[in-house]
Amino acid sequence: MTTQTTEKLDPYYRRVILKLSGESLAHTGERGISMDEVTAIAHQVKNAHALGCQIAVVVGGGNILRGAQFKGSSGEMIQEATAHYMGMLATVINALAMQDALEHIGVPTRVMSAIKMDGVAEPFIRRRAIRHLEKGRIVILAAGTGAPFVTTDTCAANRGLELDADIVLKATRVDGVYSDDPEKNPHAILYRELDYDTVIEKNLKVMDSTAIAQCRTHQLPILIFNFKKEGNIVKAVSGQKVGTRISPRTASGERILINAT
Repeated sequence: MTTQTTEKLDPYYRRVILKLSGESLAHTGERGISMDEVTAIAHQVKNAHALGCQIAVVVGGGNILRGAQFKGSSGEMIQEATAHYMGMLATVINALAMQDALEHIGVPTRVMSAIKMDGVAEPFIRRRAIRHLEKGRIVILAAGTGAPFVTTDTCAANRGLELDADIVLKATRVDGVYSDDPEKNPHAILYRELDYDTVIEKNLKVMDSTAIAQCRTHQLPILIFNFKKEGNIVKAVSGQKVGTRISPRTASGERILINAT
């Protein structure tokens, strides 16, 4: 496997939240966990961590469980709250896979769960999580916020605020935020910079609206970028131009809407 050099780079951000969807841990279009995919992400995270950036990872669970699968052919469903709790447990499975992949390549980690499960993870305690980050450990945050009806996007925003992160990095399979679906519209425009209000008003599907609103309230920037391109996680934490940055309006109050050429 090709490793990304970290020479002559410095972390632009002191501390980040890296949001990984559950699907990022599986081959495209498949379910379950592919350790090839997990290992590839782990190597990128290791290289970013080697710059000196403190990294907390929030993982989703969509590769294992999706709400739609709980609806029977005659309309019966598991209660939605129960389905959410099942999804939280799926994120713990993913977190443990990511932990093993990182520790196999020599990166110290801690898995912290919002749901108490002492046999496999530490409980999430804000001060303890910050201490782990300060000691150079990657903290993998599992089980969302521990409450149903909250997405892992919103969890990433919440944890970013709790842990005093400089930015939320949302890893996706596309290059950033487009004006339309680039797979369906070849003329779709890639936005390099957006402000929160534009994202909400244009209903751009980058994160759930609650996560965007929380980041807007507290002016926590978001970067949407393609983690599938080797080295992009390093580029993200070192402040290089990659993906789409979502942030407050300019100091003059102007809206930010800058398109890539």
